[in-house]
Amino acid sequence: MPRLHQVTRDEVNDDRVRGMYDFLFGERDPVREPGTATGTSGDWWPTFANSASVLAHAVQGFRLYQSPERRLDPVLRELGQARAGWAAQSQFVFSQHCKSLRGLGVDEERIESVGCWQAADCFSRPERLVLAYADCIVYDHGRVPDRLFDALHDLLGDEAVLELTYITAMYLQHAVMSRALRTEFDDVAERIVEVPAPGDAPVAGLDIAGPA
Repeated sequence: MPRLHQVTRDEVNDDRVRGMYDFLFGERDPVREPGTATGTSGDWWPTFANSASVLAHAVQGFRLYQSPERRLDPVLRELGQARAGWAAQSQFVFSQHCKSLRGLGVDEERIESVGCWQAADCFSRPERLVLAYADCIVYDHGRVPDRLFDALHDLLGDEAVLELTYITAMYLQHAVMSRALRTEFDDVAERIVEVPAPGDAPVAGLDIAGPA
């Protein structure tokens, strides 16, 4: 379960939260009767409902990137979001935006290749530039080589590059928050743990590099 309290329907005292619950869950209480149309538990919403203003701000971000005013091609946008989820190791963000790519008519080969785009021949040049840029945002914290940025800018222009940067960085934030709060598909146990030595083997002071 998420690490924060999940706000039940009868605890909601804000019209913005109540409206989102109605829109997504109908008359159901998302805590007592979890589940969404995309197969998630839906616990992201009652977790964010701990602060109605934070939830409202997040929803504004969703509306911003989906607005018809955007200059950025939706497929390029979703590739950036999906790759951000992959690179930040968020199962939730990655999985949801794979579904969004499919909804935009992207073929299965490209969706399945988001995680290994560098070795895939199925992406167009603009798509490869976007995926590389998303890697720079996530892995290199915004350090982007001039040659990559200039090539992307030549193809997309100022407004679309700004939108791509903002939306991809926003989904890095969502990926990090989902993992930190253990919402949705990111409710997983830490896998990097010490593996005990077998039996009573004396290991104190052992050089893990092995004998000289």
